[in-house]
Amino acid sequence: MTRHHPEKPLLSTEPKGSVTQPTIGETFKTKYPAASPRAKKITSLLLAHICKDLRPYNVVENEVFRELLEECEPRYTIPTRHYITEIAMPRLYAEVKNNVVEYIAYANRVAITCDAWTSRATQSYITVTYFLVCVMDEWGLKDKDPVLVTDNAGNMAIAAEIAKLLHIRCFAHTINLSAERALKTPTVSRLLGRIRQIVTFFRKSTTASHVLQQKQKLLNMPGHKLMSDVQTRWNSAFDMLERFLEQQPAVCAALLSPEVRKNAKELWTLTEADIACAEDAAAALRPLKVATLVMSEEKTPTVSVVAPLISQLSQGAVVKTSDSAVTRDIKHAIAEDLGKRYPDKTFLRMASALDPRFKALPFLSEEEQDNTFTIVATEAARMSEKNEDITPIQEPADPEVGEPPCKRKDCALSDLFGETFSLPKRQDCQKMSPYNQAMNEVRGYREAEPIELSGTSVAAERVFSTAGDIVTAQRSVLKPEHVDQLLFLNKNLPKRYKL
Repeated sequence: MTRHHPEKPLLSTEPKGSVTQPTIGETFKTKYPAASPRAKKITSLLLAHICKDLRPYNVVENEVFRELLEECEPRYTIPTRHYITEIAMPRLYAEVKNNVVEYIAYANRVAITCDAWTSRATQSYITVTYFLVCVMDEWGLKDKDPVLVTDNAGNMAIAAEIAKLLHIRCFAHTINLSAERALKTPTVSRLLGRIRQIVTFFRKSTTASHVLQQKQKLLNMPGHKLMSDVQTRWNSAFDMLERFLEQQPAVCAALLSPEVRKNAKELWTLTEADIACAEDAAAALRPLKVATLVMSEEKTPTVSVVAPLISQLSQGAVVKTSDSAVTRDIKHAIAEDLGKRYPDKTFLRMASALDPRFKALPFLSEEEQDNTFTIVATEAARMSEKNEDITPIQEPADPEVGEPPCKRKDCALSDLFGETFSLPKRQDCQKMSPYNQAMNEVRGYREAEPIELSGTSVAAERVFSTAGDIVTAQRSVLKPEHVDQLLFLNKNLPKRYKL
């Protein structure tokens, strides 16, 4: 160029202060703005990780965790612990809480399961009477005709009475009390003590445990470990007893082996009479275990099952002439304890009558069946009259159809009887009294929906079990409001939450 155009100055190849295009490496070093969609999504997943996986707030300060996020997404700025604690988590809590309140607003009736719990820091997470009043105001439950389900504690019953709520005692807790009383009978208590001693020996001795495994293989038995009981859960004693009976031949063979005998000179196997006693005790307690499993279900309503179970367990506790002494003692203890529970079964019988599985009420006499359905009809009529003054939301009529047909009001009766409450003719809605309407539907009742209430407070106890995993020894100084937020989000945050 210089040789052919000497008059033209040579252009400099150096940049003249203009902004240079960043390299690929420099581009990936640029951090995302906090309001960018990518940063917000990562932050929401970080909050879900803390809530769902029960991680501490200071996980964002852990060195390896920060290195992991830096490696996965170098452009993401990890939020500080203060931001997570004071800004992000309360904001997420408020958002999810609003969603739950909107969801509850569609319900005609709600059940509140209530329990008390004290953390390691001796912080109580429920003050009974004040809690009931405040929670109904906070979540908009006062007009939902709430039902309170608690254990058999006296303070819970007083709180329900003060708050003027229908109170249902947790049937799973009632079963637990009856079973504990049966386990305290002298014969059963002595038997469990001896089994507990043998189980503890095998769990602590590596030699005995190894010999037991060898005997299980030799006898072609399942390689199950022996189970120990927990004082606060009666079904753990039943599981220990049942597992011991299952492994009894292997246990007996292991205890008779020389290498085990030299370390357990004062430990003797059970006699044939003890084994027979254990089998009778397990058979007598098995109905209570099955009933506990049924009542511990959370996904389906259980209040309609309570009355049939009480009747079945009471009939099963009737002493027979062929029963052994230990069976008679267990049945007597169960019958005596169950007999003083649930003095008023009116609501429980109504729930069973409105469950298609139990609507025949075979556990009641004909007179009691008629009385139950009469009470159902009376209550339904009362609710119908109560809702007559409520003006329903009128939907716009379809111009091609003309005047819309008669529509019944949205009341509790529709929840109890389902579609069978729909009356075919408009004049019937005007001529029949609410009581006659209810009686007519009771007579034609075929496929009613069950009352969707829980008969146990198991759900509340499981919530506090999770709370124990949050307020650990290392996190005992967590503020109560932070515990409330973490516990609520752990149970209510959707699995695939997005901001």
